[in-house]
Amino acid sequence: MEKDNQKLQRTMTSRHITMMALGGAIGAGLFKGSSAAIDMAGPSVLLAYLLGGIILLFVMQGLAEMAVRNSEARTFRDLVQTIFRKYPAYFLDWIYWKMWVLNIAAESIVAAIFIQYWLPDYPIWILALSVSVLVTAINLLSVKVFAETEYWLALIKITVIVVFIIAGLILLLVTFGNHTAVGFSNLTEQGGFFPNGSTGLIAAMLVVIYSYGGTEIIGITLAETKNPEKVVPKAVRSTLVRIVTFYLLPFFIIVSLIPWNEVNGVPESPFVMVFKMIGIPGADHIMNAVVILAIISSMNSGLYGSSRVLYTQAVDGRVPKIFAHLSKRKVPVYAILMCTLALYMAVIFSLFAGSKTFDFLMGSLGYTVLFIWLIIAIAHLKSRKKQPEETSAYAVKWFPYTTWIAIIALSAILIGIIFTTSIIVTGITLAIYLFITLTYVYKGRFQEN
Repeated sequence: MEKDNQKLQRTMTSRHITMMALGGAIGAGLFKGSSAAIDMAGPSVLLAYLLGGIILLFVMQGLAEMAVRNSEARTFRDLVQTIFRKYPAYFLDWIYWKMWVLNIAAESIVAAIFIQYWLPDYPIWILALSVSVLVTAINLLSVKVFAETEYWLALIKITVIVVFIIAGLILLLVTFGNHTAVGFSNLTEQGGFFPNGSTGLIAAMLVVIYSYGGTEIIGITLAETKNPEKVVPKAVRSTLVRIVTFYLLPFFIIVSLIPWNEVNGVPESPFVMVFKMIGIPGADHIMNAVVILAIISSMNSGLYGSSRVLYTQAVDGRVPKIFAHLSKRKVPVYAILMCTLALYMAVIFSLFAGSKTFDFLMGSLGYTVLFIWLIIAIAHLKSRKKQPEETSAYAVKWFPYTTWIAIIALSAILIGIIFTTSIIVTGITLAIYLFITLTYVYKGRFQEN
């Protein structure tokens, strides 16, 4: 364990980690992934996000219970290593690290593309570099500064979504001036509620899982959260309600106002399309700014999560000790800088990759979120055998049914996604997982605890 002067500080509160989870989950997956999900499933995308929200609820409840049982845990590895053998904990740590590193790299390019809307004369690589430096600087400051920054970024994003929901409902239900209430006919026209059948619904689940991914970052904040046994369950409950609300209601408004087959055929976001229907001057600029803030917020959370995974690996002697070094502000400075390498590699690759980077990586990232949720759910199931319910200050209701539902649903989604996702995306993801496994074998870690 670290010496006292080399420990992370517990300065994060419930409002900080709640907004961080929202910042991680309500980002490019909502604003950029919404078009792809609607194009795959049509109006039935609402069922996809409802199902994903229920699964997320069951998984996060299990995570909260395990966090309460092990208040000394610093990250996912500490939560699951006492339950599984060492390999699942090792695998979970590294795929989580891989998820955020790849995600922040992709999103740096996406943010640059949206900024280029205002600054068309500047190349993508310069704008991506500017965003990368900004996110790096925020994370190198104290944890409290980082948490406050993330709090306000997420709050701005959520405020605009609330305005969007209110305005959208008015357009749907109220007739005024030259506007006639749209109603709900678009939910059943253009091929019905399931225009692409069950295949479209299953395919959309990969986008759904990716979109909700990031909520589990609460499991990374344990070492820097005051009273995690009380704060984490509270943050889980409030976060889940808000995430499901901020996904389901906006999607309901979009597919009700706009024919589903017209959403993905235009370059602008469906959120911008709705704002234009409202008649707000400069709606495209308003939403463009919100999308950029959303992506920076998600990158902020991602760099935090990936650097803390690397930090705990270093503290435990699994990677070079230099990554365990804390600055005077008690942040793992070298771990953060190591993770930002992905950002600056993305700047280089932006000379060639273009805007397709995000779309291509989304499939691999969706797979990773799926596996993370599965491991957490299975760990929760096994944890009860070692520690009965009465030994915990917080216990999941309806156990083990909710956990089993999550495991079965995630397994079914995984099988469906394998058959509906590009073989290239699946192959690359499998190759990454095999590499992680081979590094474990090489280090001789296939041993009993």
